[in-house]
Amino acid sequence: MKLFVGSLSWDTDDDSLRDAFERFGEVSEAKVISDRDTGRSRGFGFVTFINKEDGEAAIEEMDGSDLDGRDIKVNEARERAPRNNNRGGGRW
Repeated sequence: MKLFVGSLSWDTDDDSLRDAFERFGEVSEAKVISDRDTGRSRGFGFVTFINKEDGEAAIEEMDGSDLDGRDIKVNEARERAPRNNNRGGGRW
């Protein structure tokens, strides 16, 4: 189960994100998303649990909790809608 974690502190990195969620069960991946140009955190990340029940427990307890001085938002990640790469504006 993949979770979206928002409102992250600029100080939160992959390791601290993993550490915060591992108490709920086995985490296969924890990733803070960085700006591709600056390398700075974009303020959100994803945590993937092996077991769905562990992910549900993490949502229940971690949503609205403090992590590195910020109240984080945690919910189940949704598939991103496909991007329309047609820049438009031109004639057919």
